Amino acid sequence: MKKMWLALMLLFFALIAVGCNSNDADASEGEETSNGSSEEVDSSEEKQTVTFWHAMGGAAQEALNKIVDDYNQSQDKIQVNAEYQGTYDEALTKFHTVAGTDSAPTMIQVFEIGTMSMINSGHIEPIQNYVDKDDYDMTGLEENIINYYKIEDKFYSMPFNSSTPVMYYNKDAFEAAGLDPENPPATFEEIEDASRKIAESNPEMKGFALQAYGWLFEQLLANQGALLMNKDNGRSDTPTEIGFTEEQGKSIFNWVKNMIDEETFANYGTNGDNMVSGFLAEDVAMFMQSSASARDVIDNAPFEVGVAFIPHPESTEREGVVIGGASLWMVDGKEQAEKDAAWGFMKYLQTPKVQAEWHVGTGYFAINPAAYEEQVVLDAYKEMPQLQVTVEQLQSTKSSFATQGAIMDMIPEGRRIVETALETVYNGGDVDEAYQNTVEQLNQAIKNANAARGE
Repeated sequence: MKKMWLALMLLFFALIAVGCNSNDADASEGEETSNGSSEEVDSSEEKQTVTFWHAMGGAAQEALNKIVDDYNQSQDKIQVNAEYQGTYDEALTKFHTVAGTDSAPTMIQVFEIGTMSMINSGHIEPIQNYVDKDDYDMTGLEENIINYYKIEDKFYSMPFNSSTPVMYYNKDAFEAAGLDPENPPATFEEIEDASRKIAESNPEMKGFALQAYGWLFEQLLANQGALLMNKDNGRSDTPTEIGFTEEQGKSIFNWVKNMIDEETFANYGTNGDNMVSGFLAEDVAMFMQSSASARDVIDNAPFEVGVAFIPHPESTEREGVVIGGASLWMVDGKEQAEKDAAWGFMKYLQTPKVQAEWHVGTGYFAINPAAYEEQVVLDAYKEMPQLQVTVEQLQSTKSSFATQGAIMDMIPEGRRIVETALETVYNGGDVDEAYQNTVEQLNQAIKNANAARGE
């Protein structure tokens, strides 16, 4: 009886063991299926995160956030997290602080004069790698924009938000001064003449304002065919000194000085916001500023705003403008899947529909000119034809080393040097002395930058 009982107990435990082994096998088989299929499903359902650092504030940030949200909702593979990093300078400084660490973003927006700084950082992957792998056609983008970002037949970054300066003017003030509001001045001399007539018709209003801003000085040089630096603006080799002549450089200083002497110039120093406010308050009738400000200026002015091409000396032909704004950079050191996801988002940003929304919502150019045929743009041009003038100025620009713009890592410092010189002239300083100091300091900054790189 005991033997029978013992046999039954052994049989019972054996059946339990078999059951357990069976369950373990099923579980193991299930885990294997999960790793091979179920977890793959989970993995495919889990979005690849892309961290996108940018420097867009205000209305531009709102427009960018909408684009990012639309993209995230349009597909279920990629989650783009747009993170504001302050001004262009602040964003670039922060990137150099964390580059090469896990804290670095997947992609970052950097202003155009940060191009060589990013290339020299050693922490970026040229988008040319993705263009080649994807056989992506960059020639479909705006020619005068990609001309800036194409360096030695190679794209290091993807153009994104681009702008140029334009001249804004008060059409009502023009009429009051007996000027044709549909025929704005095109040369330095014509602006001087218009400024005199405006001041005569309204002693409370100045004729013209020019922010002491290095970017605007560079644009006024390029529009007369002048190079900022030698070596074809750094396009054929590393610059060793400035590229403009004394006549070209001084033309800008003397132009402003003439209006200062005639008391038709409004001095806002380096403060662009105060200059715009002065224009809206009808303290000044004309000023130069980014085309990206067009929507804001036109929407807020209590008078009709005109938009015109930037001026040039009457002794020269108009050459055009250099692209400003920023581009998107792929950060190296990330997993390939993460970089591939960032590339997918970059391509999405270039589509006509997205670029049309961006152009209309901000005033920045459409990188993809096909966007200008989108209905939202056509409708906007009917309502606000001034926006179209900004595009016409860009597209009529003559392609040259002057209008391609300079590339070198010391340009931010160079702009500060020019701004100090302009302020000196604005406040009564001698033109010859201010100009000579500018040239000496720019050449020294170029020399120092080359020495720091061992060149």
